[in-house]
This record gives sequence, structure tokens and C-alpha cells, in this order.
Amino acid sequence: MPKSLLEQLPDIVAQGRKEAERILESIESRQRVSLQTREVVLPAKDSSVQDWITAQSRAAQREIFAPGQGSLIENAQPMLGDMSARPEPFEGKPWANRLIYGDNLLAMAALLAGDEQTPSLRGKVDLIYIDPPFDSKADYRTKVMLPGMELEQKPSVIEQFAYSDTWSDGTASYLAMITPRLILMRELLADTGSIYVHLDWHVGHYVKLVLDEVFGRDNFVNELIWKRQTAHSDSSGSFAVLHDTVLSFRKSAAYHFAVQYEPYSEKHIKENYRYQDERGTFALGQTKAPGNRGPRYVWNGFDRHWRFTEENMRRLDAEKKLYHSESGLPWKKLYLAEMPGVVVGSVWTDVNPVHAMDKTERVDYDTQKPEKLLDRIIRASCPEGGLVADFNGGSGTTAAVAEKLGRRWITTDLGKPACMIMRKRLIDQDAKPFLYQAIGDYQVEAAKATLGRDFRIGDLSQIVLSLYGALPLPPDVNPQRNLGQIASMEMVGAGVRKGSKTLVLADSPNKLTGAATLKKAIAQRDNLMGGWDR
Repeated sequence: MPKSLLEQLPDIVAQGRKEAERILESIESRQRVSLQTREVVLPAKDSSVQDWITAQSRAAQREIFAPGQGSLIENAQPMLGDMSARPEPFEGKPWANRLIYGDNLLAMAALLAGDEQTPSLRGKVDLIYIDPPFDSKADYRTKVMLPGMELEQKPSVIEQFAYSDTWSDGTASYLAMITPRLILMRELLADTGSIYVHLDWHVGHYVKLVLDEVFGRDNFVNELIWKRQTAHSDSSGSFAVLHDTVLSFRKSAAYHFAVQYEPYSEKHIKENYRYQDERGTFALGQTKAPGNRGPRYVWNGFDRHWRFTEENMRRLDAEKKLYHSESGLPWKKLYLAEMPGVVVGSVWTDVNPVHAMDKTERVDYDTQKPEKLLDRIIRASCPEGGLVADFNGGSGTTAAVAEKLGRRWITTDLGKPACMIMRKRLIDQDAKPFLYQAIGDYQVEAAKATLGRDFRIGDLSQIVLSLYGALPLPPDVNPQRNLGQIASMEMVGAGVRKGSKTLVLADSPNKLTGAATLKKAIAQRDNLMGGWDR
């Protein structure tokens, strides 16, 4: 009889610890994983951002594209210039935000190891938020808009390879995937740091057990309920599922947390703030201690446990901040102008999902989370100037909100489309310069080792060509297997048809597509026989 998940869980956690320990040991070796900077992204249109590039070609030729500038800087090895306006908590080293393409396990290994630009981030991250796949077996696809049509991109070969074991044995495989990652996240967290793990009903309860093992049950802080949609009528045989769950854990008892408030409703103000004096409108607050746990003394004839010491009660009375009822019972005056609002609890019904018609925030990413959700989490658990990390970056909401709130950020994703969506989103909001980095060829080499010698980068090109509906060109003119053609018939006049031929070039998955690629494509279009219209 097969073991239940609860019976398998101790072995899953033990194996996850061993995998994490192997990674932690490897970061001390010469073969440690390192990040490769593919681009310094300069979104701001102010010419002063050029100060960020201070050195030419030190080790290898690179291309740096400055979207806000519309210029391409060739043969440059980027180094960060004067960043004195930014926090520098890492042994005096300047900081640059990072968007990392690749497996988050390898990305975390590289961040723990450190590099020439940034020392190890072990114990340096203030807040981690992750929104991992929910073990729903969903075939997550990225929508791609092309002229006159909308397509859905399937996960690439690298993505399919990386997650091939995630669903092979159901939830047990999912837990085996996430356990070593959570262990490395704990290593990255500062002692004052927190982690928020966004899940739903599919696997949330099992991941809670893993989090208990990794962070300790005593370090569990909250189970947050986010009502992400209103009731709908398509449920049959059960109550409609309307919420996600966000589990929060702290690294230690010294964790940072800032209480968050919601504005008072008009109804609340009308019902409670019914009193007035020369200082303004006020409500009445309790002075009696809950559960008889406060200091006990007699005040105005009332012998009871109070919320305040007798000294503080006298001070409040002297400052005319006590209101005495007809019986003489004291109440504290709560002035509306001085009250921050209602303390946010663990059930969040005021955060709406991103609406399909939202033109300001929506980036057409299926699992996109609203900025208000991340705004609340970041304000609560990351101090100003602190460092936020999201290892399942997706649509880039975490990085976008951290940027707006003046926090430093790192975000990673295994999907190239997700990374491009995040990059564009940050450019569009004029983010400060940031690094676009990659894990190098580690994933490709891993795919080769698993799929055999027949695996070629060209296999990835075939996926892109099929996405555009292109047929590959013959091998004699297409040795890299990255060229395709689209043949179509267009209506020119009544009953008249004309053939149209479009050449499609799929660029390398290991670099960004820039002006050099465009020049190469134009040259190939002009040199290939056949006459191409586009």
C-alpha cells in the first residue's frame, strides 16, 4: 500500500535539506554558480543615467541597451557608477536592483555565493514574497499579441525540462521541488526578515507543514486570507472558492513589522465619532483592561484593572484626554484627526484583483497580482530602503511596487516571456537602472545531460517558429534551424489574390534581442533567394 503524503513528508523534507546542503557547500567551490549580466537597463529618459556606465570592455564584449535613450552601446562591460543616493549596506559596495532569468534554485545559489559586484546576500534580505505554481497541474501559458491575432505560448523546452519532475508524482513531487528552495530562502533572509508564501487550496496546507519544519512552528506569524473575487454562479456541489491564502513566517522573534491601517468608512465615523470638544471630533476608547490583566487601582470610585498605569491615567486627565460619563466612568478620547484608521486584520476583502479592462496596471499575465496586495505586504514587512526578493517574479508586481516604495529588489523567473514582461513594465514606469542577469548556460547544459546529445538550441527555435505559424526553411539555407517562412494569400482587389512571404528569424534564447539582431535579420532577408515581403 503506497504511503500517504503525511508519511512521505519527513523523507521529502530530509531529502530537501540534503539538496540544499549540497548547494550551500558548492557555493564555496570554484565551480559555483554565478550570474552573468546581459544588460544594464536604463529606463529613465534623463541623460544623467549615462553616469551609470563608467568603464569600457574589461573582460568580454557586451551590449547595453538604454530603452529610455533609444541608443545601443556596443562592446561595453558594464560597471555601476556613482550610486551614492542608494543604500549601501553590503560592505560599502554599491547596489543595483536585479531581474534574473533562470531557475530560482540556481539564482539563489548565485546570490548566496556572491560576485564581484555584490558580496553574498546571505542574511541580507529583509522580505521574500513568492507566488509559486499552486500544484493545480495547470498548463500555464503566456499570451502573445501579434498583429491581427492573439496567441498563447506554451512553456519552452527549458521550462518544461526544469519543471518536468514537479508534477511527475503529484503533490509529493511539488513538495520535493519547493522544500530546498524554501531552505535557501531562509538562508538569504536577515534575522529581522519575513517570508510570505502565496498559495491556494491545492497545496497550501501541505506547504504549511514544510514551512513549519524549515522556519519552526514558533515563527509562524499569519495565515492571510485574500478574497480575490466575488461570488459566482458556476459552482456545483460545493461553496464557491473565492480566496487565496498567504502564509507568513518570520526568521526570528526580532522580525520587522509595521502595523497597517485601513481608512475608516463613512459609516464607522458616523456611528462612533459622535463627540466634539475644542480639539475636534472624537470617539470613546476603553480604559478598562481586557481579561483583568492590567494594573489595578481605584479611579474616580471605580476599583478595577485598567489599560493604563495610574500615573498615565493622571497624565491623560491633566491633558483633558479623558471623558467621564454620567456615572463617572472614564473613557479615553480618540480624536479622529489623530487616528490612523482601522488596523488591518488577517482577512483582506478590500484588495481587488486586476481587472481585465485596467489599462494602467494590467500587463496581460494570467496570474498577475494587484499592486495593492504587494504594497501592503512590503510596507508591513520591509523597512524603508530594505531589500525585497521575489523568486517567482511572474508579471513583476513585487519589483514594480518595491521600486515605487523606495525599496531595493531582486526578482527572478524561469520563463523568458515573464522576464520580458517584467523588464518592459519596469521600463514603462521609469524605474531606476537595473541589471538584467541570467544563469548562463547551466540550464541548457542540464537539458543536454538529460535529453541527450541530440538536443540543440535549435530545438528551442522550432518552438518560436511554430508560435508564429512559420514553417522551417530547408536545411541547406537554414543550418542553425532558426529560420522559417510564413506564406499567405492577400486580397488585393475583387477576386484577385497575391502571395505574400514573410521571413521569421528566431534569435538566441540566451541574450536579449537588440539592434544587432535586427541588422542580421535584414541581411538574411536581403541575401536569401525567394524575395521576401517582410
